[in-house]
Amino acid sequence: MPALSAPLEAAATRLIDQGEAIDRDLAERLVLVGDDDLPELIALAHRVRLHWMGPAVEVESIVSAKTGGCPEDCTFCSQSARYQTDVTRQALLSTERLVELARHTRELGGTEFCIVVAVRGPNRHLLDQVCAAARAIRAAVDIEVDASLGLLADGQAELLAAAGIHRYNHNLEAGLRFFPTICSTHTFQDRQATCRRVIAAGMELCSGGIFGMGETWSDRLDLAFALQELGAREIPCNFLDPRPGTPLGGEAPLRPLDALRCTALMRLVNPRAVIRYAGGRELVLRDLQAYGMLAGANGLIVGNYLTTLGRSAELDLAMLADLGMPVAAAPLTGSRGRRAVTAAIPAPPPGHPAAATPPSPPG
Repeated sequence: MPALSAPLEAAATRLIDQGEAIDRDLAERLVLVGDDDLPELIALAHRVRLHWMGPAVEVESIVSAKTGGCPEDCTFCSQSARYQTDVTRQALLSTERLVELARHTRELGGTEFCIVVAVRGPNRHLLDQVCAAARAIRAAVDIEVDASLGLLADGQAELLAAAGIHRYNHNLEAGLRFFPTICSTHTFQDRQATCRRVIAAGMELCSGGIFGMGETWSDRLDLAFALQELGAREIPCNFLDPRPGTPLGGEAPLRPLDALRCTALMRLVNPRAVIRYAGGRELVLRDLQAYGMLAGANGLIVGNYLTTLGRSAELDLAMLADLGMPVAAAPLTGSRGRRAVTAAIPAPPPGHPAAATPPSPPG
């Protein structure tokens, strides 16, 4: 495949030999790699992931701490008050409940616990409640606390940072050109501004997007390079799980091979980030979820998502055990990053075929 080997070789040279991310021109050439040669692209993404980030996998849980009633009109979201969906509104969970859920996440081996609230942005009362919960969790559980509270105004990011929030999640969701087709109540630039406030306040930025909303490959690269420009430390890769009642409720799911290609390209454009498989992976990747962990991803959200069900954490941990991938004992970025991590391959759950003979460490 002489026409395809050149861009793959160029990407390997740039990312591994020269220590640089790929540029837009090379990314557009890699998009043209066909399905027959996709395994080579995936293998390169995995090699780059190991070179830049090591073999460990970050495990995180998220909780919908306040559900439904969001005034925004994001066309993919069942929590929007503008659509008739099956989401039941729920007030903010108590601090005690959040501590309990964070403790459960840590018991599974998770290093990150994210408090997610369905709002345009937090008022001062909500901000104070989340900050108090974050302090309580940090006092009771050895886990990093993250938050996702929508758009932030001036000064709000600093309050969250002072409460010990490690990462703030605010997804760009899509590239600049495609974004107006999925939301009209705020702009792409509004989201960028919140991301920059997060970084300026000293928190790590968690920002990603959703694939499969009708966007083109050029739109997907727009998103990948926008995240590169922001310096996102964690990039959640979500795949649209069409929600009945939303404008995108009838959208066909993304092809599994295209989901793998999205993951690999996100890794090659953002080699220093935690690329985390998030919502929709069970629906879209199906039997290829383990292969997806070889496509450049080095993070997982385990358990349920905000309004959709994931598979059991035990199955995900068994998958990592099968792959010989250690679960990170600390976040893979920042001062406690790759070189500070001590990791262990997760023990498979009772009844798993590997339970009788623990897998050997990779390498």
